[in-house]
Amino acid sequence: MTRLALLERLKEVQQLPRYQGRDITTISAVLNNQALLRHVEQCEEAAGVAPNAGASTAAVHAHGNA
Repeated sequence: MTRLALLERLKEVQQLPRYQGRDITTISAVLNNQALLRHVEQCEEAAGVAPNAGASTAAVHAHGNA
């Protein structure tokens, strides 16, 4: 999964009631792709959203950390 796709998922999660009024996106600037995927998955889980089935840690490794 590309970094752009991960950031789009994070923006979608940001709009959920659990995160309204909170900033969960700024941290993405300092996270590598693997850490960003973990952050997105944890935010989705905490919000009660099923993680995106197309995303996997292996896919992020395949694209590297750039």
